[in-house]
Amino acid sequence: QRQVVESGGGLVQPGGSLTLSCAASGFTFSLYAMSWYRQAPGKERELVADITGGRGITNYADSVKGRFTISRDNAKSTVYLQMNSLKPEDTAVYYCNARMNRLNYWGQGTQVTVSS
Repeated sequence: QRQVVESGGGLVQPGGSLTLSCAASGFTFSLYAMSWYRQAPGKERELVADITGGRGITNYADSVKGRFTISRDNAKSTVYLQMNSLKPEDTAVYYCNARMNRLNYWGQGTQVTVSS
């Protein structure tokens, strides 16, 4: 079964840090571009960061540049999102996505809440 499963969400205070993980299975992880998206209540889902499958080139939304870092471990079939200096506006459900050509897999999401 081809799937991606997110973990690591939770409640954190403003200025804090959190690391999300996304474990993939059932497909050749290293060939897939991996992305993190998020969706806040009442808003559309937006791209947070992505990383290519080959050279590991990264891309970030302007709102998270300098605070978030996406990385991948192909040996573990896992992609990470290190989030620092978190703000209340980062509160959302964070989703992992794997894509290669027409193939596209989504996780179930993990809630991140930034609040004092």
